[in-house]
Amino acid sequence: MGCLTRRALFALALGALPASLVAQPRRTFANFTGFDRWVEATMAEWHLPGLAVGAVKDGQVVLAKGYGWRDVESREPVTSRTVMAIGSNSKSFTAVLMGMLVDEKRLAWDTPVRNYLPDFEMWDDFASRGMTPRDLITHRSGLPRHDNMWYGRPFTRRELMQRLRFLEPTAAFRARYQYQNLMFMAAGYLTEQVTGKSWDDQVRERIFAPLGMVRSNTSVRESPGAGDFSHPYTWRDGKWVRLPFRNLDPVGPAGSINSTIDDMLKYIQFRIDMGEAGGKRLLSLDNERQMQAPQMHLSTIPDFRELGHSAYGLGLNVTSYRGRRQVGHGGGIDGFISAMAWLPEDRIGVMVMTNLSGNNPVPTLVQRQVFDRLLGITPIDWVSRQRRLDREAQGRAQTARETRAKERKPGTAPSHPLAAYAGRFEHPGYGAATIAVVGSALQVSIDDVVAPLGHYHYDVFELADPGAVVPFSGLAEFLSGPDGTIDRVRLPLEAALPGIEFRRVP
Repeated sequence: MGCLTRRALFALALGALPASLVAQPRRTFANFTGFDRWVEATMAEWHLPGLAVGAVKDGQVVLAKGYGWRDVESREPVTSRTVMAIGSNSKSFTAVLMGMLVDEKRLAWDTPVRNYLPDFEMWDDFASRGMTPRDLITHRSGLPRHDNMWYGRPFTRRELMQRLRFLEPTAAFRARYQYQNLMFMAAGYLTEQVTGKSWDDQVRERIFAPLGMVRSNTSVRESPGAGDFSHPYTWRDGKWVRLPFRNLDPVGPAGSINSTIDDMLKYIQFRIDMGEAGGKRLLSLDNERQMQAPQMHLSTIPDFRELGHSAYGLGLNVTSYRGRRQVGHGGGIDGFISAMAWLPEDRIGVMVMTNLSGNNPVPTLVQRQVFDRLLGITPIDWVSRQRRLDREAQGRAQTARETRAKERKPGTAPSHPLAAYAGRFEHPGYGAATIAVVGSALQVSIDDVVAPLGHYHYDVFELADPGAVVPFSGLAEFLSGPDGTIDRVRLPLEAALPGIEFRRVP
């Protein structure tokens, strides 16, 4: 069956759901009157095929259900048991593993990583010598994201570790917060070297098993075997388009966990209970407190006064919501976006999972709606506020496009025949990029990612891969050696840098 039409989407928004879409018998709580209609309308506005939401309060599950479809084509419904990717919410699991090893005195938060991994090396010697396990999971390494170095690439965790030394930082070590995935990969790798067990096995044995997270896994390769699992989708050209599953195994400690609402509520309750589950302490109170306490300040101003300034703990964001302390994280990868948060003093936790990537604020909107209802306070119209933020973002994007168009020098031409730009170019961290002439234009290939290079001006070409989840676009600049031969190309693979320089391979 094809994707739903816009009319069908609004039918969903108005509550015209077939019985097959009801994931489980609806349980009515006074706090949730009208909640279903609100969720369905919000899903329709942002074109979500499916969503699952759950909440705990005072140690009890008060909400756990699904909306819409986990499989659009066959109209299979989302349930609280539907397996979806949680993306970067996986980071908190890696931090918990490290905390357990600290409890056992096999790791120390503030001992240099080199004490455990003698060959650990970053771009500069200061970071190489000083980096600690705490630094790895607080986004203060000095590195920007460098996601295109690992995203969809064939490198193993060990190979990624060996390539860290070739990645240029954009800040001094510990100078400022810069969200990062590779350092969490390194943190997971560190636990493997300390224990002799894979990160995946440790997560299964030390977190999933004792918490009873029976349907969770650490690799998307396992999800289809779960039966009740969701396919990933994006909204494109007015319809839902199914995406291929993105395998994140090499950077698994940063984002490869797949789970369900039922399972994640057990995990959230474990964190609300400060490291205890089933009457047993799994993580020391001291380490749980450190994880939920600010470690690195985020230099951003909240969009609204009801939201507090943010900091990063150990694998968790720490902020406030309407005057109450909030701890949690978000996650996103091809076809999935999730939001996890709890209010520790109110003992309320919420998990939201969706099967649509792209500009998808719905998990956070649903999370806040549930918080308001469980707190018994008047809900804020976050949907209207989000519409305004979306309009402002679209305006900024349009301004950026117009600025780039104005900067272009018309009437110029490349300084060489196109064939002179073709060849194989390499970077010691990012690997190889191949430039080829296809028809009357250039294209660049990095592993299985292929994107066109359209002439911009002089020896600058515009690279664009509009379907990429990780940005793969911008201006590529070709450079010549003293003899006039094109010997380098700077590719726009990291937004925080002017370009990643690849050198021609003879």
